Amino acid sequence: MIDPFDDAYFMKRALVEAEAAYELGEIPVGAVVVVNNTIIARAHNLTERLIDVTAHAEMQAITAAANYLGGKYLHKCTLYVTLEPCQMCAGALYWSQIDRVVYGAADEQRGCKTMGTKLHPKTTIEGGVLAEEAKQLLKRFFVEKRNLN
Repeated sequence: MIDPFDDAYFMKRALVEAEAAYELGEIPVGAVVVVNNTIIARAHNLTERLIDVTAHAEMQAITAAANYLGGKYLHKCTLYVTLEPCQMCAGALYWSQIDRVVYGAADEQRGCKTMGTKLHPKTTIEGGVLAEEAKQLLKRFFVEKRNLN
């Protein structure tokens, strides 16, 4: 039987959040947190709007999910994020003890894998889900940004 709620399904929801960030002039990164095939948190970058370097999509999603669950640990949850988490976000994910992280595009310069950041020992991470779609959105954003300046 085919599961309609696969990684691509939830990454598409994270891409919707990334598009929302794009429309706000934010770096287009989106995230959703899922438990039992239910999205419990949706978020996108808000660093410009909130004037806060910590307002990454993952940080917003972790906070929203913890509030939804009524606790700081995200056991049995999966974070879907359109760009590989940075070192800061990976640190927060470590402390949340999230079960799984799935990202789209790799961040070759600032991603947690490049930086050697460790996630919680119980957390699994995998990338490349709808990576091309995530990459193209980021590329379009930065091309437009450079052309405006």
